[in-house]
Amino acid sequence: MSENPAKIKKVSIIISKGSLDGIYPGLIMANGARMEGIEVNLFFTFFGLYGILKKYNKGIKIATVGNPTMRVPDAKGLPLPTLVGLIPGMSAFATWMMKREIEKLDIPPIPEMLEMIHDAGGRIFACKATVDMFHLTKEDFSPQVEKVLTVGEFYEISAGAQIIFT
Repeated sequence: MSENPAKIKKVSIIISKGSLDGIYPGLIMANGARMEGIEVNLFFTFFGLYGILKKYNKGIKIATVGNPTMRVPDAKGLPLPTLVGLIPGMSAFATWMMKREIEKLDIPPIPEMLEMIHDAGGRIFACKATVDMFHLTKEDFSPQVEKVLTVGEFYEISAGAQIIFT
């Protein structure tokens, strides 16, 4: 780390999408921030909440329908028409391929990433409005979730932070 006086000291990352490609960016950014000594708050809202629901976060999938940048087998290939995403099993296949690539990079599964971030001092929160809308309780969440917060409480905790929306 450099001695730059403008160094980021605190980030608050909002995760609102519940697909594999919606959850991992925020987790990777949070983990990287903790590795740099940056304070981290993760705020899961709307479908991003599935990333911290212990019943679901092991089975998060890639959304293939409506994803105009979907390419197989790599980002250099021709794009797949979004209509291909409607083929039965396509989401499972795309998820399998993506998880395989994630594993090759030694990036842990979502539950393990949450544990790593939490154990490194990152704070993990759920959005109260979404929790109420989805009729959830604290028991539905991974043990690393510290608290269910209102948006106002999230802003209080985020005072002085760079806020990142993924």
